[in-house]
Amino acid sequence: MDPEKPEPSVLDYLKARLTPWKGPAPEIPPLPADGTAPTPPLPTGDVVETVTRKAPAGPWMDRIGALSLLGVIGFALTAQIMIEPVRRNWKAALALYAVALALLLFFLWKRTWQLPELPQVNEKGYSFKVRRAPLYIGLFLILATFLLFTGGLYNFFNLSGWLLTFVALAVAFWLPDETRFSLWHRLRAWIHHPEWNLSIKPWHVLVLAVVILTIFFRFYRLDEVPGEMFSDHAEKLLDVSDLMNGQYKVFFDRNTGREDFQFYLTAAVANLFGTGLTFMSLKLGTALAGLFTLPYIYRLGKEIGSRWVGLFALFLAGVAYWPNVISRVGLRFPLYPLFAAPMLFYLIRGLRRSDRNDFIKAGIALGLALHGYSPSRLLPVVVLVAVGIYLLHRQSQGKRSGALWALVVLVLVSVVVFLPLLRYWSQNPEIFGFRAFSRLATTERAYPGPVGLIFLENLGKSLIMPFWDNNSIWVHSVTGRPALDVITAALYFIGLVLVIVRYIRKRDWVDLFLLVSIPLLMMPSILSLAFPEENPSLNRSGAAYIPIFIIAAIGLESLLASLWARVSSMAGRIAIVGLAAALLGISANLNYDLVFHQYDEQFMSGAWNTSQIGRVIRGFAESTGDPDHAYVIPYPHWVDTRLVGINAGYPLKDYALWADQLETTVEVDAPKLFIVKPEDQVALEKLRQLYPQAREFLYDSGRDGKDFLIYSVP
Repeated sequence: MDPEKPEPSVLDYLKARLTPWKGPAPEIPPLPADGTAPTPPLPTGDVVETVTRKAPAGPWMDRIGALSLLGVIGFALTAQIMIEPVRRNWKAALALYAVALALLLFFLWKRTWQLPELPQVNEKGYSFKVRRAPLYIGLFLILATFLLFTGGLYNFFNLSGWLLTFVALAVAFWLPDETRFSLWHRLRAWIHHPEWNLSIKPWHVLVLAVVILTIFFRFYRLDEVPGEMFSDHAEKLLDVSDLMNGQYKVFFDRNTGREDFQFYLTAAVANLFGTGLTFMSLKLGTALAGLFTLPYIYRLGKEIGSRWVGLFALFLAGVAYWPNVISRVGLRFPLYPLFAAPMLFYLIRGLRRSDRNDFIKAGIALGLALHGYSPSRLLPVVVLVAVGIYLLHRQSQGKRSGALWALVVLVLVSVVVFLPLLRYWSQNPEIFGFRAFSRLATTERAYPGPVGLIFLENLGKSLIMPFWDNNSIWVHSVTGRPALDVITAALYFIGLVLVIVRYIRKRDWVDLFLLVSIPLLMMPSILSLAFPEENPSLNRSGAAYIPIFIIAAIGLESLLASLWARVSSMAGRIAIVGLAAALLGISANLNYDLVFHQYDEQFMSGAWNTSQIGRVIRGFAESTGDPDHAYVIPYPHWVDTRLVGINAGYPLKDYALWADQLETTVEVDAPKLFIVKPEDQVALEKLRQLYPQAREFLYDSGRDGKDFLIYSVP
């Protein structure tokens, strides 16, 4: 060190680390190889006693250091256990989380806890190069194709125009990667020198094991969990039937209106797997959507963390009950994260690497998202906020104009992909926006209180949902419990603290956006202002689990890395690997119980047993009777009779016959079957009068309140 310059104090160093925009922090001289501390130059002739500082070492110090770090996860886990429904001691939980926070901040200050770093990237630099002829053709085709979609149906001409529009703009904006060989060049090289180089590394085996586990969680007992349909499923299958009968709609207006993607996906699944118009076709499509979200969670975790962050995020999201349940229920819920995940990945990577091609891919994902599930309509806001946060940080210096130009490209591409629905929206704004505005505005009912207060309450409930309560909507959640299991919630807490501290120290826009993206992606649920009882909801907040599981993975990776740095013995490091396996294994086991036991039992206790009624009618039709002379007498708040037909194998038949229409069946000279709710005494008395010779018996459903009467007329 220069003797003429004063040595910086610890306070100077700390201030510099907390204000990186004012310049780099002063360097700390490294320790010499012998472990002695450096000493400043002294005048010649002075006698100096050198004090040697040795770093603590040995197995006991290893254990003490590791155990002190384990206190953070220990207190966090204990706090989250206190929040589980069987205990619900929020005061104790808050105190324990406060202790975990204090310990973690202390270790970060002492630098005994490793703060994860954002990986460095090679920036490509923005290009303003555009191929003008394809651009002009594409802009003309946008208008022409927009007009071709008048009528709200897909046909050969508008599909051709739509495809040509996209191709023209892709040619106009796409930048060839000169550092990579094209697929054609690689194929030609392989033809000249055909050889296979297969290299399997331990990492590949580990990733494959996690993938197999996530596939198991997504498809295990898919035919049984959940085991019954409800009215929304009937609406969906009727729309799929319209599609398979040649009605190639852009927007399906039945039941307040739905975007088109799920119906085409279900029709493709039904034809490919031969499952037909069934609940299984719906569930297979949505389960696949949930599965294909996971690779982009892995890639995003790897992009802003490390491959371990990506793998941990893949594991946690793969086994978690939240994404698993909304993927199994057979409705459009998983389409929100399905397209949000690649959009977030390509948007963040495009901004970090100044890569226009990534913006094009993000635009494609955004456009497809708008064909999926209504909450995706807020994704354009997420894009604008991400770019805005980026532009306000020093990482964008010298690249702001390029980022804005890339944003224009993203918007243009997404508009082209959204074009069919954009045309439908322009012609039918009330139908297209009805469902969203029924929750946001007073279309169906007045606000139950001051709208500002409702918004703040909804925001607070959504933000604490991972730790506290995911509401009481039994069709897609285990009611009254946190959205995350105990392990993942504790890791998410640690990850949140780490990302916040890292942002304070580094001021990197990615950290701030990662934090802000959570309430933004929850906003479709938060904005349920007219129906605040529907917030929070796992389905409308579905895309928020992407940053949540990545942050939890950051917490786990940082915990293990900090322990690894404190332990030098082989036994200690084996213990760390064992700890990681134990945390992940317990998480998987907890989520298995949540999905295949708690959710299954809760769902079946809430859903009506139309599958059992359908099997009875199917048996009647295949034995003594026929499908046209079986009837279900409707009763208030009982089964949807359309679902009975679907479960019986006659998906377009509604088996409802009202009690005042029973006389119309007397003249039918054929065996007849009537299904009656035991509480419907009016229908039973009329049947006994009309058919005194009939046989009557109770069907034991095996579930409380789900038995039904079978009235058989020979």
